[in-house]
Amino acid sequence: MSHHSTIPDPQLDITDLYVFQKPGDSTKSILIVNVNPFAPTRANTFNAAASYELKIDTNADAQAEVAFHVVFSSPANSQQTATVYRASGEAAQSAGAVGEVILRDAPVAFGSQVQITTAGEYRFYAGLRSDPWFADVEGVFNNFQFTGQDTFAGKNVFGIVLEVPNRALGPNSQIGVWARTVAPVHDELVQVDQVGRPLVTAIFNPSAEEQNAFVHTPPTRQRARFLSKFVTTLQTAGYPEAEATRLALQLLPDILPYDYSQMAGYPNGRTLTDDLLDVMLTLITNGKVTSDLVGPHTDLLDDFPYLGPPYPVDAPT
Repeated sequence: MSHHSTIPDPQLDITDLYVFQKPGDSTKSILIVNVNPFAPTRANTFNAAASYELKIDTNADAQAEVAFHVVFSSPANSQQTATVYRASGEAAQSAGAVGEVILRDAPVAFGSQVQITTAGEYRFYAGLRSDPWFADVEGVFNNFQFTGQDTFAGKNVFGIVLEVPNRALGPNSQIGVWARTVAPVHDELVQVDQVGRPLVTAIFNPSAEEQNAFVHTPPTRQRARFLSKFVTTLQTAGYPEAEATRLALQLLPDILPYDYSQMAGYPNGRTLTDDLLDVMLTLITNGKVTSDLVGPHTDLLDDFPYLGPPYPVDAPT
């Protein structure tokens, strides 16, 4: 789900994943991973021991054939830098600092100033930005009684934004993308969080224990482990078994489909203005509820890094 409540380390808590064709340039794509909900109140740096990763499935086998890994330096004098790796083949299924360095020592922006690093056909940004996610979360937990109050208005996240040439995503334009964070446990890198399609984790795994199990299960094993639960949830919403199974198979494995030759948003990737809560409300209620009455934020940028400027920490909502 966006804005996990079950990930104890906010630095590793993935709030959202966005993937879309670069506006005005069909030869490039934009990949965005946001972490650290309500930043910087719970954490004011990226985790220097972790790896922030974008996995690309190029042949529909639920495994990564291409990956982009971002690792950060230890904070010093309130500053950090990032190095970005591109891995392919078997290395794409690994974690951490593997593959070819495509950007090195890119500065992290902890203030309002945009600091963009360019290296060849790649562009990169990491730092504090306004949270683009929009939703009436209180209404979700109040039996879908929505007031149009945006829970995330005036809130910030740490954004990781990468512009890549499409060919770096693989020769087939139809790919699947997911994001994950990994961090050392007993000197071994272990997956902490994982996000593909938005909201799937929380909607189909309501308890903290279930969510924890889901985000620690690799895509290749998700159907075997969770398909029956997804089908049951959809049947409870009123779908016949055959339809529930068809929908569950679309949602599992939890990988975001993306065709980089197409501009359209979700379910082709996800743009910053796609109203995914409305989509998921319609799905999970079988059309009985279709909107939370909240629309996209208006502070988004037309150009890189696309995420809006950060709000003061004490900004009113």
